[in-house]
Amino acid sequence: MTSAVGSQPVGFSKWVAGARPRTLPAAIAPVLVGTSLIHSDKRPINLLNGLAALFVSLLLQIAVNFSNDYSDGIRGTDKNRVGPMRLVASGLATAKQVKAAAYLCFILASFCGLFLASRTSWWLIALGLICIIAAWTYTGGAKPYGYSGFGEISVFIFFGVVATVGSYFIQSGKITWQSFLVSIPMGTLSCAILSINNLRDLPKDALVSKKTLAVRIGDRNARKMFVGLILLAHLASLISVLITPWALATIVFLPMAVKISRNVMGGAQGAALIPILGKVGKLQLFIAVTLAIALLAQR
Repeated sequence: MTSAVGSQPVGFSKWVAGARPRTLPAAIAPVLVGTSLIHSDKRPINLLNGLAALFVSLLLQIAVNFSNDYSDGIRGTDKNRVGPMRLVASGLATAKQVKAAAYLCFILASFCGLFLASRTSWWLIALGLICIIAAWTYTGGAKPYGYSGFGEISVFIFFGVVATVGSYFIQSGKITWQSFLVSIPMGTLSCAILSINNLRDLPKDALVSKKTLAVRIGDRNARKMFVGLILLAHLASLISVLITPWALATIVFLPMAVKISRNVMGGAQGAALIPILGKVGKLQLFIAVTLAIALLAQR
């Protein structure tokens, strides 16, 4: 459902848009890969644990999106933003409503996490608390670390290493070098998604003293960093042949990565970067599915 002028979503659709669906592959991909890795250990996949981990990851990603919408909205840093619609800044929802939506997602993620901890390890509760704190303080609180250039590091840790290795851990009860290796392409591609966001918003962020890594290193270096993240993701995927030779199949997505990189290095700015965000999300999901199939084929 859309507004009368067809320009702004209303009703339930505005909450779907506010959840930013294009970012959700970053939550799905690491769980898919980490869960599939257990199959290469010649052990059965626990589907219930895998689904619980997926719900936790998705709910945390949506919670992060809503909390960022709220925190940036009340600070005024989302005014005149070029990117996807923001609920608070656009006036489609009040700050209180968006904050409540973020809290609801955090609570639902916590319930799923508690269920998962009861089936695996109670240490997951501590890890979950750390994830929630990191999610909220990315743009929330007195000194949000996302405003200081540490967003990419956090994304790599939580939506790369923690999500992938954690998904493997709840299947196996252990942490291995293999689980860390396959977490690298997931983490670097999640960072690439964030870097496109920050590159798109660089001019506006600089004006409001939001010192993302893109603002700190400048437009040209931010583009080089993006390409570096894409290349590292492919390199780590190919090195995964040490786990399964079928991982070599990820090379078929190299032309897609090259095309995306050329668009970014070609100087695409503002609204022109929005479609690239979706393409990077698809690239991450394609590589994740291919790696998952490769791991499932390894016996």
